[in-house]
Amino acid sequence: MHALTNIPIPSILEIRSGIRHQLDSILHKHGFHHALFLFDAFTYDAYAESFQKSKHVTINVQKMEPGQTIQDLIAFAFTLDSYDVVVAMGGGQIIDYGKYIAFSRKLPFISMPTSASNDGFASSNCSLIVNQKKATVPAQVPFGIIADLEVIQQAPSHFLLAGVGDLMSNITALYDWEFEERHGKGHVNAFAAMLSKKAVNSFIRTPMTDLQNPIFIKELVSSLTMGGVATVISGNSAPISGSEHLISHALDKQLSKPYMHGIQVGLATYIMANVQNHRALRMKKVFERTGFFHYVKEEKIQKSSLAEAILFAPSVKPSRYTYLHDQTFQQKALSFLESDHTLQDVLV
Repeated sequence: MHALTNIPIPSILEIRSGIRHQLDSILHKHGFHHALFLFDAFTYDAYAESFQKSKHVTINVQKMEPGQTIQDLIAFAFTLDSYDVVVAMGGGQIIDYGKYIAFSRKLPFISMPTSASNDGFASSNCSLIVNQKKATVPAQVPFGIIADLEVIQQAPSHFLLAGVGDLMSNITALYDWEFEERHGKGHVNAFAAMLSKKAVNSFIRTPMTDLQNPIFIKELVSSLTMGGVATVISGNSAPISGSEHLISHALDKQLSKPYMHGIQVGLATYIMANVQNHRALRMKKVFERTGFFHYVKEEKIQKSSLAEAILFAPSVKPSRYTYLHDQTFQQKALSFLESDHTLQDVLV
């Protein structure tokens, strides 16, 4: 008899305006008494003082410096006093720091993102410096996600565009995953695939004329969260990461100063949707309506860099078998890069 699958999912999910002001009561409700609260430089200056006035929970604040290595984080984790929860507020880097520190000490972690530029605030992995190189390392699913829409609204619009790019990659990633299974190279978890697909489909139906609209931001954050949970179900990143992410990883290795992860991924997603001949028109409409293509044009991304990344992408993860691992489709991607009118307009 086969047992049912057990997966961890966040126990706290709060996505609404002003929710940060209720952190003390939320922690108290879930039985926490002594919290370590991590900030980056910006969030420390902007928000740290307001969280020290808690009524029910002792909150110790800590500003984390950028550039921490995995060894730094482990060393820091084991100098800590006895806490029963770790909270981190900020961008992707500070969220990853908090996630790994909590993982090292086997403590619950609460994620408080200040932007919606990718799904890292909800995932079970983090990106850290290991042996002087960025690497993806395992951590744990956050015990809680508290996203204050008032805070996220204040982030520059290109952070939201990056989140759109990262979320839309679910479409091409799922098609890659099915491609792998058809070629006997992988196995699609139906429930993880369904959740990833529902996440992006729900977002696509959202009005996209105003990126600062709380409804738009809430739908983006909710959908990115569902994508993160899908990776927990599958045990890997396949539900939300395929050939488009390999192109982005290749750009990270090639460029001295890579662009935002979600921007790179979104651009690669547009290419791969056309290579796969799957929902490409829908992809184009989303990127036009949100202003994604307009921002890409401002970034002056080189077409030659993308061509090199497409060629290098399969070697980033040779264990995968995406469309780019097939030379026929890889050449199709290179041809599309040279022929598509939209790409000719937005790339240099």
